[in-house]
Amino acid sequence: MKILVTAATTLEIKPFLQYLEQHSQQVSDHRFRLAGCEVDVLIAGIGMMHTAFSLGKYFTLHTPHVAIQAGICGTFRKDWHLGAVVAVEREHLADLGAEDNDQFKDLFDINLWQQSQHPFTGASLVNTFRAWPLAQELPTASGISVNRVSGSAPTIAQLEAKYKPDTESMEGAAFHYACLQENIPFLQIRSISNYVEIRDKSKWQIPTAVKNLNDELVRTVEQLCSHYASVIKNF
Repeated sequence: MKILVTAATTLEIKPFLQYLEQHSQQVSDHRFRLAGCEVDVLIAGIGMMHTAFSLGKYFTLHTPHVAIQAGICGTFRKDWHLGAVVAVEREHLADLGAEDNDQFKDLFDINLWQQSQHPFTGASLVNTFRAWPLAQELPTASGISVNRVSGSAPTIAQLEAKYKPDTESMEGAAFHYACLQENIPFLQIRSISNYVEIRDKSKWQIPTAVKNLNDELVRTVEQLCSHYASVIKNF
């Protein structure tokens, strides 16, 4: 099985990289052999532009059986605790469009895109998990992707009213779009580092979020490799 693990920064998956160094055979700078699986690691860069370019280059040369995006994120939900890990099921592009006086209109609102044009479902990029080879056990989230992290009350209120999001990241929509276009089963795993509110980094819990994210990432990759070994054994 060929697995792609991608993240915006090395910081977010550093414990996972340390795990690979200890438990796998390193084939090249970014490729590892782990329990019969081939694991590629792609540090794609921060934001949708870098992510789209990096994934486009990668998918031109490689076709993994599954792809995983791992990262930290903010949440709009105060009932979710910091450090919680979720699987983002759907993504909206929440800052691509036009300002119309005091309103934001995305490309669907201004009819430059049509609802449910491939690979969109309605106005969102949906991962139904149907092609994912494992049972999906994480809480699912509806996410928005933005190029500018939200940190003002009017912006946050506008996003909540329009998209009703659970999470916010800077790369998720690009990952969903690329995988849906290439028909690659995928999973976006996010750990919550902060609440989406007026910016105050003293409240953020990045170390806890990174630890929990990587614990889940290791568990997921191990399960994928075990599943693959079982399929091969019974083939």
